[in-house]
Amino acid sequence: MKDIFSIKEAIHKIEHYCAYQERCHEEVEQKLRSMKMDSEEINTIIAHLINDNFLNEERFACSFARGKHRIKHWGKIRIVNELKQRGINQTLINIALKEISAEEYSTTFNTLAEKHWESIREANVQKKRKKFCDYLLRRGFESNLVYEKMKELEQM
Repeated sequence: MKDIFSIKEAIHKIEHYCAYQERCHEEVEQKLRSMKMDSEEINTIIAHLINDNFLNEERFACSFARGKHRIKHWGKIRIVNELKQRGINQTLINIALKEISAEEYSTTFNTLAEKHWESIREANVQKKRKKFCDYLLRRGFESNLVYEKMKELEQM
């Protein structure tokens, strides 16, 4: 791999990087830094990517929220935290969360919760409850949902 890229080469390379999958500004900036580009060049390239619609934070946030919920079964809290970590602002995060319908969210949560409750092989009820709650909270589901579901499943 060569160390020094011209702006043209860097733009070409980074366009492929962005076309392959949605990226946030931070990821693109990191990639450009790893290509030894300076701040001025990075700003020029990012402006070019935004103008040519290779880079769009709103599109990234929406795609991220949809994907993490549908594929990894993450809850809203985890999605919000991950987007914040990537430097996405609150307005875009709110738009992204609208990508997940209430029915879809509820179905995913219930399926995941029931499957996990059944899979926990633990005789001690307290330990089983803790494992169940920890798992769903780590996935980013709201605590009130988790505790209500736990009570519901215990009754069965």
